[in-house]
Amino acid sequence: MSNHKNVNALTAGGVLISLGIVFGDIGTSPLYTLNAIFTSILGVKDGIVGNPGSITTDVVLGVLSCIIWTLTLQTTIKYVIITLRADNKGEGGIFSLFSLVRKKAKWLIVPAVVGGCALLADGVITPSITVTSAIEGLTSRFDIPVVPVVIAILTVLFVIQQFGTNLVGKLFGPVMFVWFTVLGVAGLLFIVKDFSILKALNPYYAVHLLATNSKAFIILGGVFLCTTGAEALYSDLGHCGRNNIRISWIFVKITLILNYLGQGVWILQNESTFIPSSKVNPFFQIISSHFQVPMVILATMAAVIASQALISGSFTLISEAVRLNLWPKIKIVYPSVQKGQLYVPSINWMLWVGCCSIVFFWEESSKMDAAYGLSITIAMLMTTILVSVYLKSKRFPKYLIAIFISVYVIIEGTFLFSNLHKFSDGGWLTVLIGSALFTVMWSWFVARKIKNRFVKYVEIEDYYEILSELSNDESVPKYSSQLVYLTSANFKTEIESKIIYSIIQKEPKRADVYWLVHVDVMDEPYTLDYKVEFLIPGKLIRIDFRLGFRVEQRVNLLYRKVVEELVKNGEIDITSQYTSLNKHKIAGDFRFVLLEKHLSKFAKLSFYERTIMDYYFILKRLSLSEERSFGLDSSYVDVEKVPLIFVTPDDIELNRLPV
Repeated sequence: MSNHKNVNALTAGGVLISLGIVFGDIGTSPLYTLNAIFTSILGVKDGIVGNPGSITTDVVLGVLSCIIWTLTLQTTIKYVIITLRADNKGEGGIFSLFSLVRKKAKWLIVPAVVGGCALLADGVITPSITVTSAIEGLTSRFDIPVVPVVIAILTVLFVIQQFGTNLVGKLFGPVMFVWFTVLGVAGLLFIVKDFSILKALNPYYAVHLLATNSKAFIILGGVFLCTTGAEALYSDLGHCGRNNIRISWIFVKITLILNYLGQGVWILQNESTFIPSSKVNPFFQIISSHFQVPMVILATMAAVIASQALISGSFTLISEAVRLNLWPKIKIVYPSVQKGQLYVPSINWMLWVGCCSIVFFWEESSKMDAAYGLSITIAMLMTTILVSVYLKSKRFPKYLIAIFISVYVIIEGTFLFSNLHKFSDGGWLTVLIGSALFTVMWSWFVARKIKNRFVKYVEIEDYYEILSELSNDESVPKYSSQLVYLTSANFKTEIESKIIYSIIQKEPKRADVYWLVHVDVMDEPYTLDYKVEFLIPGKLIRIDFRLGFRVEQRVNLLYRKVVEELVKNGEIDITSQYTSLNKHKIAGDFRFVLLEKHLSKFAKLSFYERTIMDYYFILKRLSLSEERSFGLDSSYVDVEKVPLIFVTPDDIELNRLPV
């Protein structure tokens, strides 16, 4: 736990690391934000301007003012100052936040799942638009095929995920430091040509634009692109620490604003001829032609880093969802010992297919803008709801909570409304992806609730005598020396009736010792605790594991570690009771029994519940088996199929006919 506390310490190294991990997405937004906004203002379609003369000094100042104050209200105040306070033992992110507040109200599962799905959907768009925007910088000077180059870069990026990014990750901080420095310097060199651009710092111009321009809502849809990486500030809290993120954001925000202002000066200088396109991007226009190629290379590196951060965030999000029983159990690989480093093959290749499809379909970053922003707005709204509950749990004054939720529901609701016009132009894609992910998470969650409703528990004390006698009954063939069952019973006094049925009735299973193993997922991220209770001394032992939601549930290894400690302490004897083996002090065999539930066709469920359960069992067939998901694939495991709902003779009425 000390390691997680130390990450909050303010250090030069921590600040540098946060530049590389946290700010990639928001740091590459100057590549496409102003291009997207002025494409909307001018009504550019297929290179033809629909609204010539729409660019005026007031419009440019208003747009820049909107960007500056969006970065201030949304990123600085909401995320950097307020949301980073919701520290779950050093970890952040929407599921970490949900773990902090989920006991406050059952309905909070809805914003958590919706927000998580929206973030995953955003993960398909971000790599596509950032890498494409960077490579398009070369088209102003060279005639190169953008799509094949972007596909090649994305493919390499996704291929290297399986090897871990520990080594490459060490370069992220220095590269992003250079990137932000260049952003600031490039912007400053243009600001000195027209200091009147500094008027954009005054919020009056933002208010004036939104109040007088007929395209205000469409403009806001583009403005929102400047803050799309704000969620990463919170998601990467555990990697960098609150203080390091806050200090590095000061530097990042200054350089971003300088760059936007510099682009604004160039637009004012070229307002009569500026037609935004992949070849005419204000971001690259403020760079001297001598440095165009190096800048494209640097922009590509920054885009790859931004994509890498988002891909890693998607892996973390899914792994947390699996631990919280919000996603089917899937293969998760740990390619290095670096904290938080993991690789989820299925999600990796799903993102790769999505990114490549988007690049093939839209080809230009300006066309991808339409699909960008809609899903992340929804994620931010969900975070606002969860943060307000967190503030309430911390007993913040009610009026402050009311102000917080009112202000940000209005701001983010406005952004959401302004992004709705993008739905038909491409926003439907992220909504479709997010909705598909939602069906998976929601069905998995609801199916577990349905299953738990039909789990019948019995008092385990009623079976102490039977289990003791069965263990000593030599007329019954020994099934295993140590027999282990995974139980969902939260209390030591209870046990599932299906486990008793498996031991006593289905096939009497004689063992020297019966073990019950229960895993509790805790709201803290890295808890690793266990408790042992001897229900029948030497015959029936229960182990309760309390694992954090970011801890891999390797039950086999955890169980064996506990057994080793118990043997070492002289609390149990696992020596085989077979005469030939006992005299040589050979340890007895271990066998795990897993009860796999299936849905009987006789089960009485509503149409909604049966649909959910049918979908659940389809997902279950596609996911990892129970033995592999619990790390039991290398152990001696028996899987017994049991019906989810027992149909007893009492449920059937028969009429006996006379002979």
